[in-house]
Amino acid sequence: MPLYHKLGKIPNKRHTTFKKPNGGYYYEQLFGTEGFTGMSSLLYHIHRPTMISNILNPLNATPKIALERNMTPRKLISFEVPPKNDFLKSRTVLMLNNDVHIGVAAPCHSMTDYFYKNAEADELLFIHRGSGTLKTLFGSIPFEYGDYLLIPRGVIYQLEFDGKDNRIFFLESFSPIYTPKRYRNEFGQMLEHAPFCERDFKLPEAQEPIDDKGEFLIKIKKQGLLHQMVYASHPFDVVGWDGYNYPYGFSIFNFEPITGRVHQPPPVHQTFQAHNFVVCSFCPRLYDYHPEAIPAPYNHSNIDSDEVLYYVDGDFMSRNDISKGHISLHPGGIPHGPHPGAMERSIGKKSTEEYAVMVDPFKPLMLTEAALKIDDGMYFQSWLDH
Repeated sequence: MPLYHKLGKIPNKRHTTFKKPNGGYYYEQLFGTEGFTGMSSLLYHIHRPTMISNILNPLNATPKIALERNMTPRKLISFEVPPKNDFLKSRTVLMLNNDVHIGVAAPCHSMTDYFYKNAEADELLFIHRGSGTLKTLFGSIPFEYGDYLLIPRGVIYQLEFDGKDNRIFFLESFSPIYTPKRYRNEFGQMLEHAPFCERDFKLPEAQEPIDDKGEFLIKIKKQGLLHQMVYASHPFDVVGWDGYNYPYGFSIFNFEPITGRVHQPPPVHQTFQAHNFVVCSFCPRLYDYHPEAIPAPYNHSNIDSDEVLYYVDGDFMSRNDISKGHISLHPGGIPHGPHPGAMERSIGKKSTEEYAVMVDPFKPLMLTEAALKIDDGMYFQSWLDH
């Protein structure tokens, strides 16, 4: 996140004494990834952020892989994943490789009994249904339908929902998630031709630090386990912080599509990048304006990557029989393209109203038992002429 931000009270100089008004000192914490060379922030706590009082038995969070080698195009009906009260129990990984886990969640209740931290993966949550507040040690971020929430690894957070009907499409990335490099200058500023800019980000908002001691359960995900650690002070006791490494939001409705005289390839829709995968946002846009343009995408071979499309809303012009919450998987190594009739229907059309999130991993995805349970089983035949 190449954007400096600060909230609350901080000392004039880093790594120097920062006295409390009534005596004693605040405790500084460097929060960074990639050792001491990546982006980082400095946080100032009322209490030491290291006070572990108890460690409970870990819980198994390893996805159950059902298919390690897949070459079958698939359509997953994600709304068939049943809602669950607890946020973590509702998270269902559907596809994965060593770089990224891809899944959905349908939590009914807010997180109140514990805090959560992913200690090894950045998380990208796309809010398909519901609204609420992401509460973190960096501050709060209100969220709603269409928001991406980017939560760097190590951020302690809770999700507070406004209602029970919530649907989330999520990624866990084992490398940092950034905005596309080609849309940034050498100093990290978004360029003029980028499809979004810094004004579009939803940055953390200040919240009152919680000066409270007691027993606070933090569930920490690492190496397929949820480690349960009890801390002696509230994790949201931060009086101030500054830096570059923190959670933020971005609405898909603020993505400004790039168009051309003929059909533009998927990279123009790119929104995020990580090691060995990218994330793209398909949004309402004007179609190509060459007089003989074919707006529908041309058939193309996925040789170097799998392609995952999460369908959000609108008319998915290149697909037949696709609804909200469906997930298509087009595996690498074989071509795919518009469904029968889609190319012809697109000719002469002036615009599209679709919303979708695309993930392109550059290594093959494995499928979990949960994914096969919601696979329609017939998608691979959907390109046949009838």
